[in-house]
Amino acid sequence: MSDPLLWHRLQFAFTIIFHYLFPQLTMGLALLIVLLKGFGLSSGQPRWDTAARFWIRIFGINFAVGVVTGIPMEFQLGTNWARFADVAGGVVGQTLAMEGMFAFFLESAFLGLLVFGERRLGRGGHFLAALALLLGSWLSGYFIVTTNAFMQHPVGHQIGANGHLYLASFWTFVLNPWALAQYAHTMAAAVVTASLVMAAVGAFYALQDIHREQAHIFMRVGAVVGLVSSVLVAFPTGDLQAKLVVAHQPVALAAMEGRFESGGMAAINVIGQPNVRGRRLDNPIRIPGMLSWLAYGQFHSTVRGLGEFPEDTWPDNIELLYYAFHVMAGLGTVFILFLAIVTIAEWRGRLEHTRTLLWMLMLAFPFPYIANTAGWMTTELGRQPWLVYGILRTAGGASPSVHAGTALFTLIGFCGLYFVLGLLFLSLVGHEIAHGPRDLGAAGALHG
Repeated sequence: MSDPLLWHRLQFAFTIIFHYLFPQLTMGLALLIVLLKGFGLSSGQPRWDTAARFWIRIFGINFAVGVVTGIPMEFQLGTNWARFADVAGGVVGQTLAMEGMFAFFLESAFLGLLVFGERRLGRGGHFLAALALLLGSWLSGYFIVTTNAFMQHPVGHQIGANGHLYLASFWTFVLNPWALAQYAHTMAAAVVTASLVMAAVGAFYALQDIHREQAHIFMRVGAVVGLVSSVLVAFPTGDLQAKLVVAHQPVALAAMEGRFESGGMAAINVIGQPNVRGRRLDNPIRIPGMLSWLAYGQFHSTVRGLGEFPEDTWPDNIELLYYAFHVMAGLGTVFILFLAIVTIAEWRGRLEHTRTLLWMLMLAFPFPYIANTAGWMTTELGRQPWLVYGILRTAGGASPSVHAGTALFTLIGFCGLYFVLGLLFLSLVGHEIAHGPRDLGAAGALHG
């Protein structure tokens, strides 16, 4: 309990997990808003604009809370992780600065135009503002993911005589193959979150038999886009990122699957409990050969187990990593099957009359948040014990002058502050959902 590193890690884990509840929705909603505005522009039907206007307001609330919860993480690089900032700041500072200077201001400026400028911009101009919002939101996501990807697979850098990292090739760093795969996977997962949230609100309205036209739009767009994006999360984006883990972090792969022994015909463990002390997986249900095939394309390929690696390079919480990975993968599979059923029911005109399915759809919205959180836990736990993989260990990146009591005190403070922010967010979003979609005349005060 007196270990400062433990509290530094817990504090950053808490703040980033809470913060990422908001960007994943805004990044996904940015695409859905463009689709709604595009359908309205092409069809000339105001119902699409009404739907877009509702989700622009939700986007605005979500964006504001995301900004507030994101700022402390920037400061934590200096307060809790000063050694990391000192060693790697010459590289990761590039993308963090670009995210703030370019993408964030682009996103916030055009969000203002979307919320307040619909009458003045006209339908075409408002659609272009939505496109710019999408560009800013997704560009912001790319800069953040590129920063994380460098920590996972450092490229484009040099190590100076003082041990500090310097940027040697900007384009090698920015176009890191790990970043490209991780970004595609992350954005597809964000669209799943937004799609299920949109469909859940539509199901809520359908169950109450209100806002029927908007409920139909929300459920149809949410189900179809959610199905497509959930498939993309699994393949090709998830498959590509998994192959990068195989190539560059084989010890993480072994821990994710609870695999202690090497060998061919490596099985995927559908379920089981990792027993690190006993160097085995208890009560497993396996699919033989599937891990070898997914990793190397051949069923008899050898997959290395944890026993082949020095124990000081093992992830420091194999059990949590194993469960996080399986929660992510399991929920991803469920999303594909569930959204396929919902989409078929919608296209057959049965969804709005099947209350059981509507209830399931309405109650499904927390699960993409759980899956995304588990996915990021898998990524970060798999990198351990490295802060910058193969270069800087996590223990070597913490601030030496911040002791455990200080870190614990500020963690408690963050918990209280974020609890209040969470209540405020739920209150504001709940008010918007209760108020429902409004036409332009009813919303004139907001858009005039």
